[in-house]
Amino acid sequence: MTARREELKDRTIIRIAAHLPDLILYGDFSPARPSVEYFDGVLMFVDISGFTAMTEKFSTAMYMDRGAEQLVEILNHYISAIVEKVLLFGGDILKFAGDALLALWKVERKQLKNIITVVVKCSLEIHQLFGAQESEGLDVRVKIGLAAGHITMLVFGDETRNFFLVTGQAVDDVRLAQNMAQMNDVILSPNCWQLCDRNMIEIERIPDQRAVKVNFLKLPPTFNFDEFFLKCMMFMDYYPSGDHKNLLRLACMLESDPQLELSLQKYLMESILKQIDDKQLRGYLSELRPVTIVFVNLIFKDQNKPEVLGPAIQEASVHINSVVRFFRGQINKVFMFDKGCSFLCVFGFPGEKAPDEVAHALESAVDIFDFCSQVHKIYTVSVGVTSGTVFCGIVGHTVRHEYTVIGQKVNIAARMMMYYPGIVTCDLVTYNCSNLPAYFFKELPKKIMKGVVDPGPVYQCLGLNEKVMFGMAYLVGNRNECYPLLGREKEINYFRSTMKEFLTSNCSQVLMYEGLPGYGKSQILMGLEYLSQGENHRTIAIALTKVSFHQNFYTIQILMANVLGLDTCKHYKERQSNLQSRVKALLDEKFHCIFNDIFHVQFPITREVSKMSASKKQKQLEALFMKILEKTVKQERIIFIIDEGQFVDPASWAFLEKLIQTVPIFIIMSLSPFPDTPCPSASTIIKNRNTTYITLGAVQPSDIRNKVCLDLNVKGIPKDLDLYLVEGSCGIPFYCEELLKNLDLHRVLVFQPVESEEKTVTWKNLFKNVAKPTEELKRFTLTGEEGSEEICKLARGVRLKNLSPPASLKEISLVQLDSMSLSYQMLVRCAAIIGLTFTTELLFEILPCWNMKMMIKALAALVECNIFDCFRSGKELCRSLKQNATSFEVNFRSLSLRPTEGMANQVDEELRELENEVIECHIIRFCRPMMQKTAYELWLKDQKTDMHLKCARYLEDRAHKCDHCHGGDFIPYHHFTVDIRLNSLDMDSIRKMANVQDLRPEEHLSCSRIEILGKLEISPENCRYRPITEKVLSFFDILITKMSPSQADIIPLESCQCEEILEVVVMPLAHHFLALGENSKALYYFLETASEYLILRDNYMAYTYLNEGERLLKSLKNNKSQSHVFESATFYSLKGQVCFNMGQMVLAKKMLRKALKLLNRPFPFNLISVLFYTRVEKNKHFYYMNQLAKQSSPPGKKRLAELHQQTTCCFLLWKIYNLNYFFHCKYYAYLAVLMGMNAALETQDDLQIVKAYLEYSLHCQMTGQEDVWLRYEVLAMERIFRLPMTYVGSEIVAYVADMLGYTKVIMGHLDLAVDLGKGWLGGTGRADTSGTQGHPGLVVFSAGTRAQKLWALLRNPNAQYKVLCWLSKCLLMKTRYKPMIQVLGWLWDLAVTEDQVFSKAFFYLVCLDIMLYAGFTYRAFDECVDFIRHNEDNRILKFQSGILLGLYSSVAIWYARLQDWDTFQIFFNKAKNLMTRRTPSALYFQGICAFMECQVLHLQKEIEECAENAQDSGVQLLKNLEHLVSQNVTGTVFFPRLYHLMAYVCLLMGDGQNCDLFLDTALQLCEAQGNLLEMHWLNMSREWWYSSSEPTENLWPLTLQGLPSWHAVVTGQVSLQEIQKNKFLMRVNILDNPF
Repeated sequence: MTARREELKDRTIIRIAAHLPDLILYGDFSPARPSVEYFDGVLMFVDISGFTAMTEKFSTAMYMDRGAEQLVEILNHYISAIVEKVLLFGGDILKFAGDALLALWKVERKQLKNIITVVVKCSLEIHQLFGAQESEGLDVRVKIGLAAGHITMLVFGDETRNFFLVTGQAVDDVRLAQNMAQMNDVILSPNCWQLCDRNMIEIERIPDQRAVKVNFLKLPPTFNFDEFFLKCMMFMDYYPSGDHKNLLRLACMLESDPQLELSLQKYLMESILKQIDDKQLRGYLSELRPVTIVFVNLIFKDQNKPEVLGPAIQEASVHINSVVRFFRGQINKVFMFDKGCSFLCVFGFPGEKAPDEVAHALESAVDIFDFCSQVHKIYTVSVGVTSGTVFCGIVGHTVRHEYTVIGQKVNIAARMMMYYPGIVTCDLVTYNCSNLPAYFFKELPKKIMKGVVDPGPVYQCLGLNEKVMFGMAYLVGNRNECYPLLGREKEINYFRSTMKEFLTSNCSQVLMYEGLPGYGKSQILMGLEYLSQGENHRTIAIALTKVSFHQNFYTIQILMANVLGLDTCKHYKERQSNLQSRVKALLDEKFHCIFNDIFHVQFPITREVSKMSASKKQKQLEALFMKILEKTVKQERIIFIIDEGQFVDPASWAFLEKLIQTVPIFIIMSLSPFPDTPCPSASTIIKNRNTTYITLGAVQPSDIRNKVCLDLNVKGIPKDLDLYLVEGSCGIPFYCEELLKNLDLHRVLVFQPVESEEKTVTWKNLFKNVAKPTEELKRFTLTGEEGSEEICKLARGVRLKNLSPPASLKEISLVQLDSMSLSYQMLVRCAAIIGLTFTTELLFEILPCWNMKMMIKALAALVECNIFDCFRSGKELCRSLKQNATSFEVNFRSLSLRPTEGMANQVDEELRELENEVIECHIIRFCRPMMQKTAYELWLKDQKTDMHLKCARYLEDRAHKCDHCHGGDFIPYHHFTVDIRLNSLDMDSIRKMANVQDLRPEEHLSCSRIEILGKLEISPENCRYRPITEKVLSFFDILITKMSPSQADIIPLESCQCEEILEVVVMPLAHHFLALGENSKALYYFLETASEYLILRDNYMAYTYLNEGERLLKSLKNNKSQSHVFESATFYSLKGQVCFNMGQMVLAKKMLRKALKLLNRPFPFNLISVLFYTRVEKNKHFYYMNQLAKQSSPPGKKRLAELHQQTTCCFLLWKIYNLNYFFHCKYYAYLAVLMGMNAALETQDDLQIVKAYLEYSLHCQMTGQEDVWLRYEVLAMERIFRLPMTYVGSEIVAYVADMLGYTKVIMGHLDLAVDLGKGWLGGTGRADTSGTQGHPGLVVFSAGTRAQKLWALLRNPNAQYKVLCWLSKCLLMKTRYKPMIQVLGWLWDLAVTEDQVFSKAFFYLVCLDIMLYAGFTYRAFDECVDFIRHNEDNRILKFQSGILLGLYSSVAIWYARLQDWDTFQIFFNKAKNLMTRRTPSALYFQGICAFMECQVLHLQKEIEECAENAQDSGVQLLKNLEHLVSQNVTGTVFFPRLYHLMAYVCLLMGDGQNCDLFLDTALQLCEAQGNLLEMHWLNMSREWWYSSSEPTENLWPLTLQGLPSWHAVVTGQVSLQEIQKNKFLMRVNILDNPF
C-alpha cells in the first residue's frame, strides 16, 4: 500500500493538484473568460502572526548556516498542522496569502447551520494546537475569522495563464472578522452569527460591533459530535470516505488525465511547472531571495456586481500578465480583500532573475498603472514597489501547498499600495537600485502605516518626461581631492598620453574605458574630469542612463545645451534669448523654431519650417550644430566626457562619427559591454585609428586595502578582514563597498584608537593583526583631529568566512545562475558544496548522472563566461591569487581587418581548445567567491549534508602527503591515534599511510651499501676530523654519481605536491566535517593543515587554523579519551612551534611544556628536578643506545606519534633555554636535548635518530664539548653509511649533508661548509680551495654541489633553496665571488620557478651585503628597496623572524653611510620593532649584527653632533655587543663582525686599549674561519683608524659613484684588487684623537 501511495505521489497530476483547491480541480473548465460561478459556503480566514518578523530575522542573518531550510521547517510546522486540521474537518484550502490562508466549506445553503458548527470546532482545535508555542524566540499566534453566505468565484486569464478569486459579501465579512480578532480569537461575522446554531456556541459580544467572539462550544451531554460530523460530511462532495477514508484529500487519488493536466497547468507559475517536470523536491524552490515586489490594487466603481467586475478584471489581468512576463516577472497571487482586487507580482523568482530587475519592475508598474487607469469601470489604480530579501518558497502540507512570498518587503508594498492610492510608489531600496535618474522620482510625505515600523522614505515614480530630463544629465559625484584613483595609474597614463596627443595635434581623439558594472568607471571619469581642467579648453561631462538610449539625439542635445550656455537657464525665455544671440550669424530667424522640440523653447513656428519633414529638420540641426562646434573649437578645445556610453542613442552615435572627422574634439567615454551588437556608427568609432579602447581590469589587493582604510578613515584593518575583502571583492571596487556595508549593517566593525605596543605577548596578540595601507597612501589619509587616529577591529566571535553575501552581490550572482541551463546550474551548485577551489575528479564524483565528456564541456563553457578559472597546478593557482588581471588595450581596428570567413569554425575551435585546457587543468576555482556562497545557500540542509558527506568520503582517502613525500600524515602517525575515518581501510591504504614504501629491498640498488662501506669504514672511538671529513665528502660524491633520473627507486618522478593537496584536499575536508557537525574529525584536519603551513613557513596561516582548532577543542572539552588528549598535546606543540618561529620564546616555552605534560613527558620547573631528570635520562640514553645495537622491535604506531611530538618539543626547548644567559639554563637546555634524543632513539627511525645526533652535536658545539660533538657527528655518519640507498635513504643523506653544511657555517668552519655544499672537480672528490689563496675571481667553481645537488635530484626545492641561501653567504665571506654569483643565479631561478618569496628575500639580502661589503653591485639598490616595499606585508616574510630584520637593517646601513638620517630612521625603526622577536637562528643573528652596525653608525652621528647622551649610548651599545658574543646562541661565524663593531665603539669612546684587543680578536677569528671578507675590511679599518691623516669628509658617496657592476668585474674591466678597496671606512678623528 505504501509503495502504491508513493507511486501516486509521483504522478504529475497529483503534484499539480497539490497546488490547487478542490474548487478548481473538480470545477467546470469552461473556455469562456471571464467565467462566473455562484454558490454558498463557509469561509475561514486564518492569520498567523509572527511569520513576517521571523522571515525578516532569517533574511538579515549574518551567517550562511541560518537560512531558508530552518524557515521552511518552522513555517510548515505551523501551516501544515493548520492545513491538516482544515482538511480533516472537510475544508478546502482556497489560497495561501503569505502567512495567512483562506479555507472554504462549499455546501448548500440549508446545510450552513451545521457546517458552521463544524468550522467553529475546527477553529478552536487549531487554537489548542498553537495557542502559546514559541519557535526561534518568536511568539507565533493565530487569529481566525469566520463568515458564511453567498460566494462568487471568478475565473479569468488568457491562453497562457488562468487565475481565480472569490468575491462577494462573505469574502469582505471574513476579512473584517479576522481584522477584529486578537491573538487566539475566533470571530464570527454578523451573517455567520445569524446563520449558525446559537444553542451550540457560547459567544462574547464585541462593543459597537455586530460580529461576535466565540468562547467555546456548549455541546449537550448526550451530543455525539463524531456522528454529527459524519452526517455533515455526507453533504461535502469531495470529502474522503469509504475506501479512501484514511486519506486527507481525495485529490491524492486522481488518475492521470492529459486533458485535465493541461487545463490545471494554466493555474500554476512557470517556475512551479518546471519543478514538477523535473520531479524535484518541493524544497528546491524554497529560499531567502532578493526580489522586487510589485503590488497592484484595482478599485472598481461597481465592486459588488460580478457582471461588471469580471470584464474589468479580465482586461486588466491580461495586460498585467503580458507586461510582467515580458520583463521575466510572474503574477504570484490574485485576491479580493479589503478594497478592490490585488495582484501580487514578483520579479526575480528562481530561474527568472534578470539584469536591471528593479528598473524593469518600475517600468512594468508605470505601464500597468497607465493602462489600468484607462480601463472602463476601474476607479483607482494604486501600485507599490519594493525590493529586498524575502522568503520565496512552498508552504503548506504535502497534499496541499502553494508557492508564496513572505517578508517585510511584501507587507510594505501592500501598505504603500493602500496608503498612497492613485499613484506608483516605491521604497528607498528600489529608488537606489533602479539606476534611473533622480528626476524620475518625487519623495512623498511619510505616513504611519499599519504593521510597518519604519518603511523609510517613500517615492512616487513619475515616469519618463522629456522636459524634466532636459539639462539634468551631467556627471555628478562627491569627488574629494584627497581621495586618489586607487590602483588606476595605468588608466590615468592612457588618458595623459591621449590628452597630450590631442593638445599637440589637430586631430580628434577618442578614449574608451570598457568594464563590467562595479569596476569604478564613473569614479575614473570623475577623476579624469578633474585632471582635464585647464586653460583654453572646456570639459563637458555627462552621465547617461538606460532611458537615454530611447531618447533620439539626447546625447548631442546635452552637449549642445552646454556649448550654447542653455543648461543654466531657468526659463525658456532665457534659453530663447541665448539661442538668438549665439546663432544669429548662422541661422535665419525664421528657422529658429527648429529648436523648439530639442531645447524646449517656444519660437513662433514659421511656414517654411512647418513644411519641412522631420528628416530635413534633423539634417539642418546637425549641420548647424557642426558649424557651432567648428566655431567654438577655434576659441577653446572641447573635451566631451560620457559616462555609461553604451546608452548613447543611434542618432547621437551617427553625429559623433561625423564630428570626430570634422572637428578636433577629445571624447572620453566609459561603457559597459554592449548588450547587443552596437550600431554601425558606434562600431566605426570603436575601430577608428584615433580611438584608444581600454578594457578595465580589477584593482590589486594592496589597492583594495588602501581603499578600505580610506573609506573607513582608519590607520589599519585586521588581517582577517583584509583577506576577506581582497578575496571577496576580486579587485572590484563595488564588491568591496557592498561587503563593507554588509559588515557595517551587522555591526561587525569596531573602531578603536591606535594603541601603543602591548608589553605582554599572549597567543591572542601574538600577531600584530593589522594590515596597513601602503606608504604612497599616507599623504591621502583623511585624518580627523590630531591624536584621534583609529584602527578597525572585528567584533568578538565573528567568523568572516561564514558570512552570508550581501543581497546586492547575491542578486548579481543569481542573475548569472538563472541565465544558465538547469544542468549548468546543478554543476555550479555542486561545485559550491566542495568550496571555492576544487578538482575535476571530486566534482565528477558528486555530480549526479553525468559523464566525463559532458562535465568537461560544461566546465569549458563556464570558464569561458568567467564563472570558473582553471589551473594546471597549485602553484599556478597561488600565483593567480596574488595579483588580479590588469587593464589592457584592445585594437579593434586590427581585429576588424581579419577575414570574416570561417568565424563559426574559429569559435568551435576555440571552444575545443578550452575543453582541452580544462582536461589539462584539474584544479578549478570560482572566479567570484560570492557566486560560490550564493550557489551554496540554494541547497537545503539535508541536501547539503548528503553532498558534504560525499565529498568527505572521496577526499579522506587522499588526505595525506604526496607520493614524493612518501605519503603519511602531515603530523607523523597522526591517524593512528585518532579514529577519524569514514571509509574502511584496505591494505593498500594502510601501507600508504604507514610509509611502508621505505622498506624497499636492497637488491634493487645499482650501488650497494656494502660496496660504499667497504671504502668508507669509520670507527667512532678512534677518529680524526680531517680524515672523516674526506671520507664523508667522498661518500656524498659517490652517492650523487650513482643517483640518476633513470633509477626510479631513488629519484622521484615529480616534485612535492603537498601544498596542492593542502589546498584542494585537507583544508576542504576540514570544512566538510565542520559542516557535518563532526568536530573531532574537523579538528584533526585543522591540525594537519596547521602542521603543513608550518612546513611551508607560513606562520600566520598556521596560527589561523590553530585558532579554528582551538574553537573546536573547547567544544570537545568534555571528551577525556586518549585520542583527544593527543590532539590537545599536538595543538600545544604546534602553537609552540608558531611562537618559536615568531621569536616569542616565553610563550613558546609555555606551550611546549603543556604539550610535553599531555604527552606524559613533563619537563621539570626547578633545578633540583632538572638534575634528577638528567640522571634518569642519561640512564635511558645508555639503555636506548644498547637497544639500537640489538635491533629490538620498534614501538607501536600510537607510541611513535607521541615520540615524534616529544622529539619536536624537546629540540625546540633546548634552543629556547640556550638563548637565556642565566647560568642554570644550560642544565635545562642539556636535559631538553637529552630527552629529545632519547625519544628519537626509542622510535628506531633512521631519520629521527640522525636528526637527534646532529641536534645533540650542535648543542655540544655551542657549549664547547668538542669530543662529544665530534662523536655524535660520527655516529650520524655511521648511520647514513649503513642505510639502504632507497629514495628515503637518499633523503636522509641529503638532510645530513644539508645540516652539516649549515652547522659548519654557523660555527665558522667555512672551508668545510663550502666543501659540503660544493661538488667535485674533475671527478676526484677533492674540494676546490684555490679561492682562499687571494684569487677568488679566478676560481673555476665546480659543476655540481653536494647538498644542493642531492636535494635537486630528489626534487625538493624547499630544502634546495635553504642550502643555496647558506652556501651563497658562506661563499661571500670566503670572497669566492664567481661561485657565489653562480649560486645566487640558481637561487633566483629556483625562487622564480617555485614562486618562493623567502628565497627572493634572501637573494636581495645577499645583494645588499655585496654592495655594502664586497665592493660591487649584482642587483641595483633601488631594485632591492622596491622588493622590500612591495613584499614587506607578505605574510611569509612579515611573520618569519629574521629575514625582514636583516633587510631593513641593511637598507638603514646604506642610508646611514650616506648620512641620509631621515630615511635611515624609517628603516631603522622598522628593524627595531622586530628586535624583540628573538629566534635562535643564524638568519636572526645576521639581522642583529646588521642592526648593531646601524646603532654604531648612529652613535657616530651622536658623537659628531656632541649629543648629551652620546656617552651613555656608547656604553650601553658596547654592553649589548659583548652580551651577544657571550651568549654564543648560534655559533661563532658572526663574532668577527661583532668584535669589529666593538672595536669601533671603543675607538669612538676613546678606549684605545680595548679597541686593539677587539681588533686582534676579530682578525684571529677571521683567520681561523677563513672569513676573508671581514679580514680585508678589518685590515683596512686598522690602517685607516691608526693613520695620521687629517679628518676627511665621508668618502662613501664617492665610492658608490664608482661602484662597479658584476658584469664589469667578470669581464675584467675592474680587477678584484680594486673592488676590495671599495669598503666603507668608519670615520675617525671625529673628536680629538686620544692616541
